Amino acid sequence: MPIEIIYRKEHCEWIDVEAPTQEDLNFLHERYNINTLLLEDTIDPNHLPKFEQDNGVKFFLMRENTELERTNLNTISDISTKLGIFMFQHIIITVHRMKNRSVYEFKKEILLPEHESISTDTIALKLALKVMKSFDEESQNLLETMDNIENEIFLKTTNHSNQIRRLYKLKRKSGLNARILNISADWIDKFKTLRLSDTEISDLKDKHKDVIADFEHLNAQVTNLISMFLAMSDQKANQVMKVLAIYSMYFFPITFIAGIYGMNFDNMPELHQPLGYFMTLGLMAFITLLTFIYVRKKRW
Repeated sequence: MPIEIIYRKEHCEWIDVEAPTQEDLNFLHERYNINTLLLEDTIDPNHLPKFEQDNGVKFFLMRENTELERTNLNTISDISTKLGIFMFQHIIITVHRMKNRSVYEFKKEILLPEHESISTDTIALKLALKVMKSFDEESQNLLETMDNIENEIFLKTTNHSNQIRRLYKLKRKSGLNARILNISADWIDKFKTLRLSDTEISDLKDKHKDVIADFEHLNAQVTNLISMFLAMSDQKANQVMKVLAIYSMYFFPITFIAGIYGMNFDNMPELHQPLGYFMTLGLMAFITLLTFIYVRKKRW
């Protein structure tokens, strides 16, 4: 996609570059004297969020939560995408490898009358707030997913192996999002170097703290839910073993009697009794009945 001028006024110009080629990066380096190392950071898919300042250029590298569903959740690039912001006195340049939701949304909003005299610092702040909003929406979605899984575990009969996989995936997502947000504290703090009021900066910091708190709460809840799930699985396994143990109590004594009369001794008087077979069956039934009464009495 070519370099696009989204907004241009007397004291403010916003330039956006999506999926930059090497030629685009070379142009930005030559035209605006941006360090090539900073430009290369914008195309590195796994680069961490940061802030740098070089030759009067302020560089914010943010990561926005993405709605793409990845099979593997191993790196931060599986749940987020980068947004690089280069700031000069009256120029702001945004660079991103793929379509960025924050940039796409604010492209429409900047044309509204209330943004008639917007500054580059305010544009950067608005984009940062939308980046935090993407994590806020993700935390709400994950909390809703966790509530659904919790209801299925405790209120329904479902495939437990599937539930533990969903919980593990939820924990991976939550952990990666929390990692990004914790690292993002550095570039958020650097917004105090811009020409913004304390109230505006406080809004961004408060949103950041709120989202971190949401993911920390989610992490704790998922961990507790996994522990409860495993405890319930162990309890069910114990119940099965208990039933098997009780049934073995019924059969052990009568198996012992059957084993005695299965021995091949010549001197076994009961073998010659006309009612010996029925007496032995009756004894087995009586022992089984006594065992049943004992088990019921003990409420096993």
